[in-house]
Amino acid sequence: MERDHEAVYKLVSLIPKGKVSTYGTIAKQLGMHPRAVGMVLHKNKDKNVPCHRVVRAKGSVGGYNKGIDEKIKLLSLEGIKIDRKYNILDFESKLFKDFKDPEIFLLRSCSL
Repeated sequence: MERDHEAVYKLVSLIPKGKVSTYGTIAKQLGMHPRAVGMVLHKNKDKNVPCHRVVRAKGSVGGYNKGIDEKIKLLSLEGIKIDRKYNILDFESKLFKDFKDPEIFLLRSCSL
């Protein structure tokens, strides 16, 4: 279980400012269920892990352990625009899927 947390945090830390990724994308990289990724992120207390950059599959903001208003504020500070229904505008251009860090493959094999 601890390895799962470490792997999720490592992946999320690779998402650059001004970009987001989805629970499903993170989960697929690690062979996990998207809800398991959400549970791991909900428990995170490390400010160096940008959990606010992980959103739902269709571009809605989703939850955040410090509240949705704080998540929207952090995303907005990074240049991500969000409509009144909590959807990310121009979602496809903000989506980060390029997890090519070689360490990810090591973490993936350890978490399986």
